[in-house]
Amino acid sequence: MPVTADIVATYRGPGRVVRRLLDMGPREDRALAFVMAFCVIGFIAQLPGLARRAHLEGLDLNMLMGGALLGSVFLLPLLFYLVAWISGGIARLIGAPVTSYKARLVLFWALLASSPLVLLNGLVAGFIGPGPAQTGVGLLWVAVFAWFWLSGLAQVSRAAV
Repeated sequence: MPVTADIVATYRGPGRVVRRLLDMGPREDRALAFVMAFCVIGFIAQLPGLARRAHLEGLDLNMLMGGALLGSVFLLPLLFYLVAWISGGIARLIGAPVTSYKARLVLFWALLASSPLVLLNGLVAGFIGPGPAQTGVGLLWVAVFAWFWLSGLAQVSRAAV
């Protein structure tokens, strides 16, 4: 199934999509592609807000975009790998038989599947600016991401037993 169809299906049932991804077998290149795709989408989502900020504050847009690119595409994946490693360790400590690969796949898929809301948040940041609308969309993204991530971890824990 195409990634875009899986993203739409995740909004209906995140556990089923995670199960289908795991049934394809352990492929680290797939997990890396998921996290890198999210990071590139996250970078793209920042651009409207950066353009707004550069215009309003008289800053150089290229410098802002360079910093965002460095942080989003080169540093953020490392942070996500660390978060996946920690979450997998916590899951194993509480007795869930979650492998490191499964912890990575679940986190990275939750990020990628929630990326439409990241793009929406970027548009709100660019066109409306900071305020209740951006905060609301950001909170919606966090809630959806947490739902996808926790549902995926629950599915992995159930499937391993």
